Amino acid sequence: MTQIETQGTQQMTDSQAPAVEVRNLAKHYGDFVALQNVNVSIGAGEYFVLLGPSGGGKTTLLRTIGGFQKPTHGEVLLHGRSVGHLPPDKRPTSMVFQAYALFPHMSVEQNVGYGLKVAGLPRAQVAEKVAAALEQVGLTPFAARRPHELSGGQQQRVQLARAIVLDRDILLLDEPLAALDAQLRKDMCLELKHLQEKVGITFIHVTHNQEEAMTVADRIALIANGELVEFGRARDIYRAPEKTFTASFVGENNVLKGRVAEAAGSEIIVDVAGSRLQVDKRGLAVSDGQEVTLSIRSECVALDRVNGAETPADGFSITGAYDESVYLGLTTSHLVHLPDGTEMVSREIADSDERLPEAGSRVRLSWKPSDIRLHVE
Repeated sequence: MTQIETQGTQQMTDSQAPAVEVRNLAKHYGDFVALQNVNVSIGAGEYFVLLGPSGGGKTTLLRTIGGFQKPTHGEVLLHGRSVGHLPPDKRPTSMVFQAYALFPHMSVEQNVGYGLKVAGLPRAQVAEKVAAALEQVGLTPFAARRPHELSGGQQQRVQLARAIVLDRDILLLDEPLAALDAQLRKDMCLELKHLQEKVGITFIHVTHNQEEAMTVADRIALIANGELVEFGRARDIYRAPEKTFTASFVGENNVLKGRVAEAAGSEIIVDVAGSRLQVDKRGLAVSDGQEVTLSIRSECVALDRVNGAETPADGFSITGAYDESVYLGLTTSHLVHLPDGTEMVSREIADSDERLPEAGSRVRLSWKPSDIRLHVE
């Protein structure tokens, strides 16, 4: 069972239930398991992101919380109340879909107010609420325009206004920025975060884009293969992943396979590609001969030429053959092959004019002791 417990950004008292609580949730499609025994608690006012690869179960979980799908077993509680019997329109949630789904023949104002009109609110009240929602998303000057007269980012803000105008206190966002180009996505990430802070409600945001997740999230839960793998603050998920999958998915980590040579004490010695590396055990139970995984972020790895001289082993470096460099604008990635064929990457700020090592030449990769992490699962 995967257990995730988060308190959100607001301190909850005993009398204050989480905004969302999922208990032992599973969803099966015949023999295919989309979700399995998921437990998650999300605090009121939290910006919570479900991050992971496509097909991992993120949207299934989101849609089950919103009532668009029925779980195979398990329970969804919103503000402490079980809502398994309630349809989407009876839950305190509203949904922002990946597709804008705006009515092309209606103005922005009419699109935003459509749900309120269907609900039978008086015209004056609809107008007041729509005006407030448009103000919140910065679309007041565009109220009379049709969707085709708007940019992609503006259309996405219309959909956001249409969701928040309903006065639901849990907003579900399913890949809301997937249709936008890279620069607009960055801009909209900041807008979403500022909007959430302004309205103060709970946002649950699904994405496969880690930069998007890092920008907006109070907390991130990584979901893959129907399981919630790991959760935490964005900084902790990036800098100190607990699970091998997290290290391989978030950031650019070097993931190395090795075997424990010495397991005594708080630090262990691991044989990796002919080198003996020293690693903090971090309280994990390991034994001599056990196969383990190590991870080191590429920006924490320094590259130095060996120049034919053997440098004494220090437990925090490894030698290999230089392969090539990849210029990425802000950074340059240097690719190095270890004696066992494993590829490691050293990433540095790309403003150096120093001549690169020749392909096949021996180089040394080194790091600080605190930058290498042990994984045993």
